[in-house]
Amino acid sequence: MKRKNLIVLIGTLLLFVLAFTSASAQGGLLTETTARINLRAGGGTEWRVITVVEAGTPILLDGQAFGGAWARGIVPDGSVGWVLTNFLTAPRDQIATLPGIWVDAPFTLSPPAPNAAVPPPPLPEEPAAEPVEQPAQDGPVVTTNRVNVRGGAGTNFAILTTVNPNTPLQPNGRNLDGSWVRGTLPDGTVGYIFAQFLSISPGAIAALPPVEGGASVPQSAAQPGANPGAVANAPVAPLVNTSPVRGFSYGAHIAGLDSGAINRMRQAGMTWVKQQFRYQDGQDPSAVAGMINGAHANGFRVLVAVVGLPGQVNAPGYFDRYANFVGGVAALGADAIEVWNEPNIDREWPAGSIDPARFTELLRVSSSAIRAANPNTLIISGAPAPTGFFGGCSPNGCDDNAFIAGMAAAGAANFIDCVGIHYNEGIVPPTARSGDPRGNSTHYTRYLPTMISTYNSAFGGRRPLCFTELGYLTPEGLGPLPPAFAWAQNVTLAQQASWIDQAVSITSRSNVRLTILWNMNFTNYGADPMAGYALIRPDGSCPACDALAS
Repeated sequence: MKRKNLIVLIGTLLLFVLAFTSASAQGGLLTETTARINLRAGGGTEWRVITVVEAGTPILLDGQAFGGAWARGIVPDGSVGWVLTNFLTAPRDQIATLPGIWVDAPFTLSPPAPNAAVPPPPLPEEPAAEPVEQPAQDGPVVTTNRVNVRGGAGTNFAILTTVNPNTPLQPNGRNLDGSWVRGTLPDGTVGYIFAQFLSISPGAIAALPPVEGGASVPQSAAQPGANPGAVANAPVAPLVNTSPVRGFSYGAHIAGLDSGAINRMRQAGMTWVKQQFRYQDGQDPSAVAGMINGAHANGFRVLVAVVGLPGQVNAPGYFDRYANFVGGVAALGADAIEVWNEPNIDREWPAGSIDPARFTELLRVSSSAIRAANPNTLIISGAPAPTGFFGGCSPNGCDDNAFIAGMAAAGAANFIDCVGIHYNEGIVPPTARSGDPRGNSTHYTRYLPTMISTYNSAFGGRRPLCFTELGYLTPEGLGPLPPAFAWAQNVTLAQQASWIDQAVSITSRSNVRLTILWNMNFTNYGADPMAGYALIRPDGSCPACDALAS
């Protein structure tokens, strides 16, 4: 009997070692849930619930955010998402050693086994001190040290005042990683305090809205006589995500980032916003700072499409001034820049000068400026307008297939990270390759798969594609479409929702880096019926968001 028990014990130990070795071999931290919890699409309760995980479920973590308050991992059924780390067996200080990651960082770990043996938490080197009772999460937040209150989330910001221990703070926001909390002091001062020196729980920090984003001019001069305080040696908190863009992501082109759009985009799992900026010759890049800061403050990456005025393109030295501008936009923290918009038609580029080789020259000088300012900014070539109107390419206009072929021949792949592409004329499902009832039904622009294959072929697959517009037009709930758009009169809202969902799925499995949906919340409905493409409808509903969320 003793021999049999010994064999069972050895076998159990071997299973434990094998499970732990497997998790260790692929990296990550293997831990276990302590309660029935939600697995979410991002680090915060505002993100949609992917699934519910039972207590005692193994989860293999690959990264964390908000100082370890939230972590991302994979459970045995293959679901990947974020969990509040208060409900994991691994201690928070151990989780905090995982790399800080952005919500759209690619996930590479394999699921743990359902019966994976989770290693016990590491023992402290010395006996733990008696725990100090902290205020309840819904109680008052006070400072725990003499600390500086600063004008921004970092020690490079000016000191507004210095406060003593037990000073009350009314929290009203946090920076993106949760290491700094913004709040109001009893005297009305609003500023930032390093979260380590506040009596506030990680969960309470994570529940605060992100309010800080973008870069500010550092102010190094402290107020005369101010004590540096306990935060003087605290690390400067990163205010924006500066990691390179990897993997597939999606988002939407926005008219503005109001709370309705923010909530719907998070519900749909979007991590990007796009805004277009109309550049005027000689303009300062600071004009774009609000776009970038607003997106980052709400946890989104941002694509800024910079398009100039056709009448200024041929002015002497214009390309260099445009390049300096987009370089400045990159320096402000733009995650991606689309260089121009639809340069193959005279609505956006001067008639008589339309030429893919000349546009490639603009890409060349712009790329140099962007790379010098911020090597992590994704450079996207301005997407041509999908058209077969011109029957080829001339100085007065080009079909998009001829234009991108000309760009490729001129060496555009050397100056971009991604080939810009638009698709917005579909009236059949995104899986279709035939069956469009309009004339010229075999033209590649009618179908999503043939648009993808046409653009991939032009560059020989050397660069991924970035859809900077992908949308389906429906008049439902808005009235008849103008004559030029009557081709979409019979598309329903249910079809729009289903097709958007399918299109995101299709592009995620193609040679596509980014898909920006056209559009989120535009309301114009005239000669250009932008509201017909909008995902958020006049009644506030968003069927496409519901489809993407499910």
